[in-house]
Amino acid sequence: MRVPLSWLREYVDLPAGESGRDVAAKLIGLGLEVETVDRLGADLKGPLVVGQVLAVEELTEFKKPIRYCQVDVGDANGTGEPQNIVCGARNFEEGDKVVVILPGGVLPGGFEIAARKTYGKTSEGMICSARELGMGDDHDGIIVLPIEAEVGADAIELLGLVDEVLDIAVTPDRGYCLSLRGVAREAAIAYGIPLRDPALLDVPAANAYGYPVAVDDADGCRRFVARTVIGIDPSAPSPLWLQRRVQMAGMRPISLAVDITNYVMLEIGQPLHAYDRARLDGTITVRRAHVGEKLRTLDGVERTLDREDLLITDASGPIGLAGVMGGATTEIGIDTTDIVIEAANFDPVAIARTARRHKLGSEASRRFERGVDPEAARAAAQRAVDLLVLLGGEGAVAEAGVTEVDAPREPVRIGIAADHPARVAGVPYAPETVAQRLQEVGCTVEGIDALTVTPPTWRPDLTDPNDLAEEVIRLEGYDAVPSVLPQVPAGRGLTAGQRLRRRVGRALAAAGYYEVLDYPFVGDAVFDDFGLDASDPRRMTVKLVNPISDEEPGLRTTMLPGLLGALRRNVGRGNTDVALFEGGLVFHPKAERPVAPRLPVDRRPTDAELASLAAALPEQPYHVAAVLAGQREPSGWWGAGRPASWADAVEAARTVAAAAGVELTVRQGQYAPWHPGRCAELVVGDTVVGHAGELDPRVVKALQLPERTCAMELNLDALTAGLEGGEKHAVSGHIGSFPIATQDVALVVGAEVSAAAVEAALREGAGALLESLSLFDVFTGEQIGEGRKSLAYALRFRAADRTLTVEEATAARDAAVALAAERTGAVLRGA
Repeated sequence: MRVPLSWLREYVDLPAGESGRDVAAKLIGLGLEVETVDRLGADLKGPLVVGQVLAVEELTEFKKPIRYCQVDVGDANGTGEPQNIVCGARNFEEGDKVVVILPGGVLPGGFEIAARKTYGKTSEGMICSARELGMGDDHDGIIVLPIEAEVGADAIELLGLVDEVLDIAVTPDRGYCLSLRGVAREAAIAYGIPLRDPALLDVPAANAYGYPVAVDDADGCRRFVARTVIGIDPSAPSPLWLQRRVQMAGMRPISLAVDITNYVMLEIGQPLHAYDRARLDGTITVRRAHVGEKLRTLDGVERTLDREDLLITDASGPIGLAGVMGGATTEIGIDTTDIVIEAANFDPVAIARTARRHKLGSEASRRFERGVDPEAARAAAQRAVDLLVLLGGEGAVAEAGVTEVDAPREPVRIGIAADHPARVAGVPYAPETVAQRLQEVGCTVEGIDALTVTPPTWRPDLTDPNDLAEEVIRLEGYDAVPSVLPQVPAGRGLTAGQRLRRRVGRALAAAGYYEVLDYPFVGDAVFDDFGLDASDPRRMTVKLVNPISDEEPGLRTTMLPGLLGALRRNVGRGNTDVALFEGGLVFHPKAERPVAPRLPVDRRPTDAELASLAAALPEQPYHVAAVLAGQREPSGWWGAGRPASWADAVEAARTVAAAAGVELTVRQGQYAPWHPGRCAELVVGDTVVGHAGELDPRVVKALQLPERTCAMELNLDALTAGLEGGEKHAVSGHIGSFPIATQDVALVVGAEVSAAAVEAALREGAGALLESLSLFDVFTGEQIGEGRKSLAYALRFRAADRTLTVEEATAARDAAVALAAERTGAVLRGA
């Protein structure tokens, strides 16, 4: 909301020396967000005067039309002689009054004016446009003043070019401040001075002679006031003062009727709409839209309406989106003489949904969304009628008919203890101070110790005792509330889950992965790119009511979409060797979705209430995922590099499992979006906790990723489900003082046998003397037969209390081989 200081002074007698910055400081102290104070005309210097064009000579010898004008500026130039001025504008004629800046003047931006020769003539000043004077962006032509403007008069004062404008960011709970009336009320409180309320007008009572109106949806329209003015001169212009105020408030002057409705909206806060009565067809009706109805709005767009849209209609059909934008069929035209003024109060939720549904925000919808004072409708309509009669020409007359359709509602009454604000803020407030402050914001207060408070109609945000306490605290001054740190009991440090997540992050970072944080939102398109079946549970997402993007309305069920997007962006910007990881929650909807309860704000929720809230939430397991592409080991003088492969993704999973203190079993699997033949299934016990490997080439192509991109994803909660407290404490390994006995074995097994199965059998068979086991070679070929493969393992044996003999190490190796042969059909190679 842009508030000109000169306009604000009409409603409050601010101290004479108060600047815009002083007023802004006062309003900020009351909690308003004053973003800037614009000093209009601060660098404008006269003489800037009213001139009258006496003669115009067309200079035709140039590429563009140029005019050489003689302009009477009275005695402003000190001689009384006409000024000769070169001008390229075409929108004025001989006899018109214009704005002239004379030599020695300075325009906004530091543009100094001097007599100079141009186009073969000497130009003694400049005839100014609105943009050159800092009044707006209109540069189509110069300003043509009303004929009654006095030649030689000071145009700076006439046009109100010097002023200060407060730019206030109005929060949703302070919709009343989207008006001069609301801001003036705050200023009056801040300075402790009376308010001249512009809505305090004598308004005639409703009668049966007004324009007929019917409200079919009383919930959507709480009040509808209609007034009529006839005999308006269609050519009557908006006066300069009105145009200038509308401009300074950030709106563009259009025509008298439109400017007046905008002016009253800015002044009182009640949006208005003007209809050409000649274009109305019968009774004005407020109702919801019917299926298939359409409306061409004032912006020229034909819109298909939704059944929830609140409409203004007549016998011909829809003529406006209520509270958002009017229709083109009843628009005020250049020949309009009779106008019907609408001042209505609409449901904030209905207007907000309509504006968002049609992507059609307007100054009116901004106000209705935040709540408009229903009692202001009568005064706003009366104010608009008065201005139309005053400025609409000699024949403009207000009809006696007054239409008012009202759906009365019981006023809100709030009980509050007089000491409640003091208990909330920790600052003593006397009961009389509490009552006074609440009365200053417009409340009716009854009682002494136990107060009954009726908020004013322009404050729909005041609904409970804490709202009233906030009003008292902010008016008494937030700076008066002491900063006292609460006494916090000694903490217990990080939880087991927090320690685990940090340990996992450090382990992956040490392995060369960079952590990223992605948005947790997904759309169906990425699941199509992943090649997921229609029945895949990852397609079942929790949908957001108000998503940031309509293309990604769901919460993620897997970490990979965000990570792969980050990888693609890095590669696109020249970072071709990428290894990223992320840990975070994924969200799976429950089969039953109970409605979440509304928790109280005046007390701590009960355990049952918290349990019901938790039951309404989706399942939220914690996942860790990693992606990598390009070179895993760089090339250099030491030799060739090594590209990232599926094995690196598996190793990342092992790194996470090791940090969690869990033994991870790796076996072959198939799971989209991984390559069918290069996907590892990650298992703890009998539970699948994740997958790793190379992505499917079709997924790589669809997502525009580098070839052979690899990825890993683990459910960290499932990985550590069997651990006490969710973690296993790391224990440093014992350094043996006795030598190691190493035994190598090469086992031939069927191609379908997994290395994990062979490894598990070897570990179990080798017994307690086995310190470590590693696979160091996989071989296939004619030597071992078709459908067979050779797996070579290095087994390291050590005893804690003695040096092992060859016989002991060999016996342990033979036992391991025997169990592997029994379980997997393994045969010693060469045997």
